[in-house]
Amino acid sequence: MLEESPARAAQAILLAAGEGVLEAQALLGQILLDGHGIAQDQPLALRWFEIAAGQGHLMARNMLGRCHEHGWGCAAEASIAAQHYLIAAKAGLDWAMYNLANLLATGRGVVKDHLQALTLYRQAAEAGHAKSMNLLGRYLEEGQVCPANPAAAREWYRRSAEGGDFRGQFSYAAILADEGKVDDSLHWLSKALALGNVNFLRVSSEALLGSQHPQIRAMSRVYGQRLSELTA
Repeated sequence: MLEESPARAAQAILLAAGEGVLEAQALLGQILLDGHGIAQDQPLALRWFEIAAGQGHLMARNMLGRCHEHGWGCAAEASIAAQHYLIAAKAGLDWAMYNLANLLATGRGVVKDHLQALTLYRQAAEAGHAKSMNLLGRYLEEGQVCPANPAAAREWYRRSAEGGDFRGQFSYAAILADEGKVDDSLHWLSKALALGNVNFLRVSSEALLGSQHPQIRAMSRVYGQRLSELTA
C-alpha cells in the first residue's frame, strides 16, 4: 500500500545510518524530527544531527542550530543555535547564513547587528537562497544600514518570487501593484497564497486591505478564507 512507502523508506534510512552512511544519518535526524515514516522523536533527531554534524555534514550542523533555536529535543537557547549556524555559514551553507542573519537582525542569542545580517543575507542571496533574496530586497527598499536602491530591491524581490519564496512573491506583487501592473500582481499573490503559512496569511490579509486597487483588496478575503481553512 502507498502509505507503507514512507515507513519502508525510513527503515532503509535507519539501516544506512547505522552502517555509518553520513547522508543517511542527517536524513534520519530530519525524518525523526518530522515524524515522517517513523515515530517522531526530537531528542533522538538531535542526536543523529550531532553525529552527522560531527563528521562535517553542514546541513546537519544547521539543523542542530534549528533544534537549539526552537527547543526541538533540547532546551531552547538561541546563543547555542548561533554557534552552530556560524560554523556552517563559514563553511558556505546558505541556509546557515540565513538563519544566523535572522538572529543578528533580531538580537536573539547575539548582539543585534543589522549590518552583519545584511552581509549574510547578501551572501546567501548571491548563492541562490530565495528567502534571503527577499530580505535583502527589504533592506535595499528601506535603505536600512545601506543606501536605498529601489531598482535593486525590485530585482531581488523578483528573483525571490521566481525562486519560490512566498514572502518574496508577496513583496514582488506589492511592487508590481505600485507600478499599476495589477494582473501581474494578482498572479504572484495567488502563488504566495498557495504556499504561505498561517502567520504570513494573517499579516498579509490585513496588509492587502490598504491597496488602492479593488482587485487586490478583494484578495484579502481570499487570504482570509485560506487562513480559516488552515486553522479550522
